[in-house]
Amino acid sequence: MTEKECNDLQSTITQAIEGMKAEQGPSFDPEKINLAELGRRTGISRKRLRRLKKNGFVVLPSASRGTHRKETVLTGYTAIIDDFLRKGISNSEVILNEIREHGYTGQRTQLKEYIHGHKDLIPAPRCLVAPQGNRGRRYHTGPGESYQMDWGFVTIEQGDGRSYRAACFAMICHHCGERFIEFFPNAKQENLFIGMIHGFLRMGVPEYILTDNMKSVTSGRDVNGQPVWNLEYERFMKAAGFRTKLCKPRHPFTKGKVERLIRFVKNNFVAGRCFGNITDLNYEAIRWCDYQNGRYHQSVDCVPHEEHTGRCLPAGHSLGMNDAIGRYLAPLRRISFDGFVNYEGRRFGVPHWYVERTCRVKREEFTLYILSTDLSRVLAMHNVTWSRRDSFCEDQYADEQPEEFPTEPVKAVMQEKPEKADQGFLGSFDFDKEVEL
Repeated sequence: MTEKECNDLQSTITQAIEGMKAEQGPSFDPEKINLAELGRRTGISRKRLRRLKKNGFVVLPSASRGTHRKETVLTGYTAIIDDFLRKGISNSEVILNEIREHGYTGQRTQLKEYIHGHKDLIPAPRCLVAPQGNRGRRYHTGPGESYQMDWGFVTIEQGDGRSYRAACFAMICHHCGERFIEFFPNAKQENLFIGMIHGFLRMGVPEYILTDNMKSVTSGRDVNGQPVWNLEYERFMKAAGFRTKLCKPRHPFTKGKVERLIRFVKNNFVAGRCFGNITDLNYEAIRWCDYQNGRYHQSVDCVPHEEHTGRCLPAGHSLGMNDAIGRYLAPLRRISFDGFVNYEGRRFGVPHWYVERTCRVKREEFTLYILSTDLSRVLAMHNVTWSRRDSFCEDQYADEQPEEFPTEPVKAVMQEKPEKADQGFLGSFDFDKEVEL
C-alpha cells in the first residue's frame, strides 16, 4: 500500500468514527464501537476493521512495502528484454511479440514497467538541434489522388561478422494511409520500377506520385525550375499512366507520411528481426503491411484497408500488365563470356544455344527466370538459394569442349629427338663381333 493510499484510508475511517461519535454523544466508547456499522459506512470488511481496532484505528504501512517478489511473470525473459534495450530498442510492442514467441503469457503493463525501470540500459541518443517551431501547414488530398514513395536503408549483419546494406522501398496513400514496403539489395532504378509496379498491383495507380529529387527520377531542373525527367523514368510514367510531383529540395516535411512510414518500419518491423533471405523478408513485410493496414489509425481516423478499398481504388485505375510493364519486371542483362548473368549480386547460368548477347532476368518468389530479350521464351529457371556460388543450368555448355586455335603465325620452333627401337634386354650385346674373334 502506498503512502497516498494509507492517507486516504485513514481519512475515511476517521470521518466515519467522528460521525458515529456525533450521533451517540457522551455514550460513545471507541473500545465498544460497532464494527458492522463502521464497515457499512467505510466499505471495509469486518475482518480488516478488527485488525485496525488493535492499533486504535490507525492505518500503518504494510510490512512488505518496498520489497519485491523474487519471481514475477517476466522471470526468464529479462535477458531478452535487456538485449533489446542495449540495442536501443525500447518499443514495447516489438519486445512483447518477441517474448511471446518464447512463451511469455503476461500483459504489456508489466513489460512497460520493466522497461521504465531499466532505461539506463538504453544507449544515449544523439544530441538534437533546438526545435525551430512549426513552419509548415499540412495538406490533404482526395481518394486515389496521390501516393508518396521513398527509399530507406538498413544494415544487415551476417553470422560471420560481416554486414551489408539493403534498401527498403516504401509507398503510402496520402489520403488513407494504406502502406506497402519491399526490400531490395540496392536502390537502383530497375528496383525502383519493380517496387512501384508491385505497389500499384496491390494499391492501384493514383493520379500522381509525390517523391523527392532522386537521381532515378530526375536529372535536375531547367532554368525555369521545372524538373528534367530521367528518360527511362519518363517512359515508365507513360507506360503505367501516372504523373509525378517533386518535393522542394531539403524539405522532407512535404512528404512526411512516407518519411514517418520509413521511421515506423525501422522502429517496429526491422527492430530485432532475424530472417533467412530477402525473399523471406519480403513475405514477412507483406504480412506486416496487411496487419498494419487492417488496424485503426488515429492520424487518418479510419482503417486504411477499408478506406482504400472503398474509396481510393475506385478513384484510381488498375495497372495493365502488358509487354511494356513486363519489361520493367525483367531487367535486361548482358551475358558474360562464360555464360552467366549477374542479378542481385549473384551469377546464374544461361544455356549455350542462346546466341544473343543479352537476356532478361525476372525473380518470382523463390524462382529466377531467364527470359529472351523479347520475353517470348523462358531460357532457364533457377532456384534462388542466395548462395554466393555460381548457379549452373543443365545445358550451359556444349558436349564438345571448345578448342582454341592460333590467331597469329607461329614462330616459336622446338626439336624432338627420334625414338629408339626397343631391342629388349640382350639388345646391347653384339654377338656377330664376338664370333669373328
